[in-house]
Amino acid sequence: MADLLSRVATGRDRDAFAVLFRHFGPRLKSYMLRRGADAETAEELVQEVMLAVWAKADRYVPARGSVAAWIFTIARNRAIDRLRRQPPVRFADIDDHDGAADEPDGEARLMEGEMEMRVRGALDALPDGQRRIMGLAFLDGLTQAEIAARLALPLGTVKSRMRLAYRKLRASLAEYMEDSR
Repeated sequence: MADLLSRVATGRDRDAFAVLFRHFGPRLKSYMLRRGADAETAEELVQEVMLAVWAKADRYVPARGSVAAWIFTIARNRAIDRLRRQPPVRFADIDDHDGAADEPDGEARLMEGEMEMRVRGALDALPDGQRRIMGLAFLDGLTQAEIAARLALPLGTVKSRMRLAYRKLRASLAEYMEDSR
């Protein structure tokens, strides 16, 4: 790499610079993305760094470090310069915020996940006929008469299986419902 940079410094060798660009361009972009730049800003910074490499190639001193270290030092400095040019981010005082969060907090999400897991477990424990009827009623939104027609069962059978399923679900989930209050 040092010989390529030397060719850029002494003879403004475009082919040598193209090789350097192909080698360091993706690495520089990745570096900028890891430092928090968005994709567009990272691309701009890569361009700025490589222009600086082109313009300052004669200032590279091999005794001070590798070509990569020199180029990434330029990249770090350009990233810092970009941050300094950006306007400061204003944060609202937490005391000024009155609104309730739109999304549930972590504890509420955890409770919802636990509830869903328990309900699924209770549904899975139902006999197949009851589970199927409950699925048609609540997942597909069918009425008892529609379920009876779809499954070719008497309406009374659908009603009694639903009533039994409700009792079993209530019994399975009663302990959980008392704990969550």
